[in-house]
Amino acid sequence: MSHPQPHTAAAADPQDAGDPQAPFLELLARGASADAYEQPVLLARADGAPAARIAALEAAKRLALGVREEMEGRRRREAELSALFETAHDLAGLRDLDAVLQAIVQRARSLLRTDVAYLTLNDPLRGDTRMRVTEGSVAARFQQLRLGMGEGLGGLVAQTARPYVTDNYSQDVRFQHTSAIDAGVRDEGLQAILGVPLMLGSQVIGVLFASDRRTRVFEREEIALLGSFAALAAAAIDAANLLTETREALAGLERANEIIRDRSKVIERASDVHDRLAELVLRGGGVHDVAAAVSQVLDGAVEFTDADAAPAQALEASRAEGHAVRRGQDWVAAVAAGGELLGALVLRGQPDLDPVDQRTLERAAMVTSLLLLARRSASEAEQRVRGELLDDLLDARDRDPRLLRERAARLAADLDATHVVLAARLETVAADAEEEAAARRRLGAAAGHLAATRHGLAAARDGGTVLLLPLAAGGTASGLASLVAKRLSTATHGTVTVGASAPVDRLATRTETASVAYAEAGRCLDALRVLGRAGEGAAAEDFGFLGLLLADSRDVSGFVTRTIGEVVSYDARRGTDLVRTLDAYFAAGSSPARTKDALHVHVNTVAQRLERIGHLLGPDWQSPERSLEIRLALRLHRLSDPDAGPDPGPDIR
Repeated sequence: MSHPQPHTAAAADPQDAGDPQAPFLELLARGASADAYEQPVLLARADGAPAARIAALEAAKRLALGVREEMEGRRRREAELSALFETAHDLAGLRDLDAVLQAIVQRARSLLRTDVAYLTLNDPLRGDTRMRVTEGSVAARFQQLRLGMGEGLGGLVAQTARPYVTDNYSQDVRFQHTSAIDAGVRDEGLQAILGVPLMLGSQVIGVLFASDRRTRVFEREEIALLGSFAALAAAAIDAANLLTETREALAGLERANEIIRDRSKVIERASDVHDRLAELVLRGGGVHDVAAAVSQVLDGAVEFTDADAAPAQALEASRAEGHAVRRGQDWVAAVAAGGELLGALVLRGQPDLDPVDQRTLERAAMVTSLLLLARRSASEAEQRVRGELLDDLLDARDRDPRLLRERAARLAADLDATHVVLAARLETVAADAEEEAAARRRLGAAAGHLAATRHGLAAARDGGTVLLLPLAAGGTASGLASLVAKRLSTATHGTVTVGASAPVDRLATRTETASVAYAEAGRCLDALRVLGRAGEGAAAEDFGFLGLLLADSRDVSGFVTRTIGEVVSYDARRGTDLVRTLDAYFAAGSSPARTKDALHVHVNTVAQRLERIGHLLGPDWQSPERSLEIRLALRLHRLSDPDAGPDPGPDIR
C-alpha cells in the first residue's frame, strides 16, 4: 500500500521512506498480542516522525489488526469444526458414555473459553434434573445439585426446550430461584450462565451449560456452538441406550441359537455402518457417500432427498418423534439440525425393518446433518471472503494490487482477466421485513453459488446483489446478463432482473474501474425495470440510442455500426448511395417525391433504394422508435466520417 508524500523537507527523512507495513507484518508473523500493534506508532511519535509517516502507520496498524482478527476468527472456526468432528468420532466409537460426555463438556468449555462447563440429565423416576458431568467446578455442593423441573435457569431450559442465557444469574428474575440452587451457584461463584437443551426428537433429556465467574454476554455463534455439542451429547446418550437395548436383546436371544445368529448379523451390520460413517466423517465424505454406505449395510436402496422432495407427512413425523417413520414399503428418517429440516434419508422397499437397522438409519441421518452443516459453514465462509474482496474492489479504497491478486487467486479468480459487473435484484413484493430479508438471502446464496462455479465474486449491495464474472472468449456483456438473470430466477424460484456493465479489465490496478462499472450496471438495471422488462438481463448495448446515456463510456461507433452498419457496408462494397438516400428521405419528411427532387433522381430509383434499405435494416426500420435511432446514427456517422457528405439540413415539410 503506497501513500503520497508531501513535497517538503520532511519527505526526505529516511525514517519516513520506510515501509509502514513492515513492523506490522512482523507482528502478524510472530502472532503478537493486539496491544503490541500500538508500539510502532508510539515509537514514531516519540522520534518526531512526520505526520504523513504517522498517518501511514495508523492505516497499516488498522489493516494489520483487521487481518489478525480475521486470522483468529478462522482459527477459532477451524478449532470448532475440529472439535465437532472429534466428538462425532468419539460417538462413532462409543465405549464409555461418561468419557464421551466428559470430552464434550471439556471441549465446550475450551472453545467457549468459560470458567465452568457442566451437563445435567433428567431423572424420570424422581421428576427432576441431576448434575451428571462438570468441568472446572471447585464447589462440592454445586457438583451434587438437583433441580426440580422449572427451577433455576436449567429447569427453565428443560421445561421450555429452548436455550436461555443470563449475564448475572443472581439478579435475573426470569428464573425460579431456590435456596439450594442459589447456594450452589454462589459457592461456585458463577454469574454469567448459558444453557441449551439436550434433545432426543421432541423430548428434553437434559441441559448443557457454559458459565463464567464474571459478567459476560454470550454471542449468537457461541450459543449455536454449544447447541451443536448438546446435539452430540444427546446422540451419545441415545447411542448408549441403543447399545443397552442391543445387549438386552442378545441376552433374551440366548435361548435359541438360530435367533442368536440372526441378531448377531444385525449387530454386525450396525457396527459396520458405524465404522463406515466414522470413516466418512474423518475423510470428509458427502451425503451421498453416507447413503451408499448405509445401502450396502442394510441391503437396500437408501437415497438422500431434499426436504421439499420427501413425503411431507412422514418427514414431519420423523422430525417430531426423532425416529425413522415407515411409509408404505419405505422408511423415512428426517435430516434436521435444530428446528431446520435439511432433507431426508429414504430406505426403499424394506417394510419389515429390524429395530436396530432402524436405529442405524437414524444414526446415518444424524451424521448426514453434521456433514451438511459443516459444508454449509465452509460455503458461507467462502462466500464472505468473496464478498469482502468484491467490496474492496467496489469501494475503491487504497489497496495493494499484488495483495488483491493473491486474495483472488485463493478463490480461483483472476483479476487480470476481462470481467463484467452485474447488478441483480429479486422482483418480489415482501409482506414484511422478515420475508424481504429471506428473499435477499435466497438471492445472495444463489449469486454466491453462481460466482463460485464461474470463478467470480458476489456480494450483497444496495438491497440486491452485485456479481463480478469473467467474460468468456467471444462472449458479450448482454449475453452474460441474460444468462445470469435466467440462472438466478431459476435458483430463487422468482423473477430476477440483471443489468450489466461493459467489459472491464485491470481491476486490481485501476481503482475506479469496478465502482464505475457497477454504476453503469445499476443504470441498466433501473432502465429494464422502468421499461417493464423485469426478469430480463441486458447491457447498455441492448438499449439502442438509450444505451449511449446508460453506458459510462460513449461507444458512438458501436451504436452507429449496430444501427446502420449494414447500409454503410453495402455502400462501401457496391459503390451505392444508400446512406445519402436515407439522409434525404428523412430530411424530406419521409416523402419519396420530395426525396427524388433533393437527389435529382427518378422517383422509381428512390423506391428501389428504399426497398434495398428495408432488406438491410429490417421491415420495421420506419417505425417511430427505429427511425429515431437511425436518424441519430446518421447524424453521428456524418460527424465521425468527413466523406459522408454534408448535413441535408432540417426536414422539408
